[in-house]
Amino acid sequence: MSNMSFMEKLLDGVEVEWMALGEIGELVRGNGLQKKDFTETGVPAIHYGQIYTYYGFSTTKTKSFVSPELAKKLRKVNTGDVVITNTSENLEDVGKALVYLGEQQAVTGGHATIFKPSPIILGKYFAYFTQTTEFANEKRKYAKGAKVIDVSASDMAKIQIPIPYPEKLEKSLAFQTEIVCILDAFTELTAELTAKLTAELTARKKQYNYYRDQLLSFEEGEVEWKTLGELTEYSKTRICFDKLDKSNYVGVDNLLQNWAGKKESNYVPTEGNLIEYQSGDILIGNIRPYLKKIWHADRIGGTNGDVLVIHLTDETIIPRYLYQILADDKFFDYNMRHSKGAKMPRGNKTKIMEYPIPIPPLVEQDRIVTILDKFDALTSSISEGLPREIELRQKQYEYYRDLLLSFPKPEVEA
Repeated sequence: MSNMSFMEKLLDGVEVEWMALGEIGELVRGNGLQKKDFTETGVPAIHYGQIYTYYGFSTTKTKSFVSPELAKKLRKVNTGDVVITNTSENLEDVGKALVYLGEQQAVTGGHATIFKPSPIILGKYFAYFTQTTEFANEKRKYAKGAKVIDVSASDMAKIQIPIPYPEKLEKSLAFQTEIVCILDAFTELTAELTAKLTAELTARKKQYNYYRDQLLSFEEGEVEWKTLGELTEYSKTRICFDKLDKSNYVGVDNLLQNWAGKKESNYVPTEGNLIEYQSGDILIGNIRPYLKKIWHADRIGGTNGDVLVIHLTDETIIPRYLYQILADDKFFDYNMRHSKGAKMPRGNKTKIMEYPIPIPPLVEQDRIVTILDKFDALTSSISEGLPREIELRQKQYEYYRDLLLSFPKPEVEA
């Protein structure tokens, strides 16, 4: 039997009632956690950012811990509870859910809500539902904020969740379990394919990084060193909003992770003056530096205060060479070490300007840039081909997921 005919049979005639999340469980907003609070051992702690960065739909172990003394003051996550993100810089990451299955009680912070499900719903069934288009549309109604988006616990409680066979508990849980099993299988297949396709990409990148480190490593006394602040400045000029469009407005949302440049923006300011960048300037996302968002500008445009615009002021260094120095793990590791804040860390603008830059002769800089740009082009070619295949599989998975979790809603009278 094909996947489609099996699913059609499974969904045929299913009875569903849409119920508010607050009706089928208790929602408790977490409380404060700071960067300095995390320890290598102790009480398990779920940082909200890790839910959309590291975890899948469930876990038995956390990646972070806090001291037992601090844990006593924080909201508790028990086995079977679902931790939901409330806050992010984009709506996609708000409302993602993680079912905690660890034996030891965990804690979480203020940018997450703990959902304690009633016996009528499986935590993982709900976690999968938070990834659907239906859930995305619902949370959009309650999202507040522009730069940082938040959906409160009280508003999250209003979101409608489809409960199959609500009057028949055993049948309802069996149906939910069947859906979870199917989606678990799709998730596993997608993960296996991703691992296989990315193995080749990882090998190529490892080779690239080796040569990159060789080219950008200099012995003591071999070259002159200057701080970034001696070579550059933050952009001091402004540009009017009416000169910006989706191709030249840059925010942290359309800067891509891991040095991948930028995409077109879904948002363009409609008033005011913004920070101007010139062709050749280097733009760095200043929120959550570990995401490694950087772009070497090839046009004139504008940005906001969440993006740093590095403008070259010294003729002893080639702009593209400086970009290659900054588009590097060493710089972003340095940036994170000096960042401020735990919930939404920001780069320290003063410390960034203290970052040391090696300055070989211009001829050598040009040679290094030529080699690294060729490696970039080769890596990009591989990077675009393999992820495209992964993306197609991911879309196939999302199609089946939405099919399994899409149920008709009762009509509401005008």
